Amino acid sequence: MPPEGAAPKSYAFLLIPGYSQLGFACALEALSLANRHPSGQVFYRWRVIGETDAPVPAYNGVTCAVDAALPALDRHETLVVCAGENAAGGSTRPVLNWLRRETRKGMDFGALSSGTYTLALAGLLSGKRVTTHWEYYDALVELLPDVIIENSLFSVDGRVFTTAGGAASMDMMLARIKVDFGTDLATWVADQMVYTDPRMATHGQRLSRRARPDLAHGKLGMALQIMENNLEDPLRPDEIAALVSISTRQLERLFAKHLNVAPKRHYLRMRLEKARGLLRQTSLSVTDICVACGFQSLSHFSKSYRAAFGLSPGQEKRGTAAIWPAHP
Repeated sequence: MPPEGAAPKSYAFLLIPGYSQLGFACALEALSLANRHPSGQVFYRWRVIGETDAPVPAYNGVTCAVDAALPALDRHETLVVCAGENAAGGSTRPVLNWLRRETRKGMDFGALSSGTYTLALAGLLSGKRVTTHWEYYDALVELLPDVIIENSLFSVDGRVFTTAGGAASMDMMLARIKVDFGTDLATWVADQMVYTDPRMATHGQRLSRRARPDLAHGKLGMALQIMENNLEDPLRPDEIAALVSISTRQLERLFAKHLNVAPKRHYLRMRLEKARGLLRQTSLSVTDICVACGFQSLSHFSKSYRAAFGLSPGQEKRGTAAIWPAHP
């Protein structure tokens, strides 16, 4: 524990319309619970900021009142951008200019979920290692080539910190509490949250594979990870088998036994799922998405996409409004 009377740490939460209420609540609650410690010490103070004085709606429609509209911050405050489904729409010129001006003061700053995109639009993440929610990962990798986007719960690079949002906001804030005031306080807060096993930054975001021991470990798990890491430049089944030190036939048996599908077909489905996300979330052209997902020709891409989803890539794109502009 810090010495009695140590100055509280201050946070400023900027809410972008459509923000994730879960991610924001998890982050704020961690700070709030710290102040309930039996010592009676006030460890944290915070304020909530919007572009205007009006309450800011979360993606679920619930609104949150704000304390100020883009105020001047103290250099000792920590700034957190909270966003969600429509970070691009809420990242207006006044917001981006404010972020550039305030962060020049030298404060720590970060983002929850797609708030990473808002910071990137402001030009604050070039060359930085960051993370975002897995649903936005593929889109932002394509749109932000000068930013290193990791598939982790949270990421810290110098004075910049980012998190996938959701419950991962708890993990990030517990890690920050530990750095600020020590392990004892962080553990006490985790117990108050009934969060008995806080996760490390490098913990994976998605449960689907890890929930099944037969997929999470061993040769099959390695093969699936290799596929996931090579969607733009797909490998042949024999190349994947060689990388995990088994024969092609053994690889086929593993996929048949645990996934009831051939390796090549499963790999194709992974690439098509990535393409579907890019078509729905970005304004990238069909040609650019075709290349980004490892297809050698538009005709093969279109034929495969129609077989999987019942419509062409062009029809998919025309039927949805892009969340992220192609040229931030």
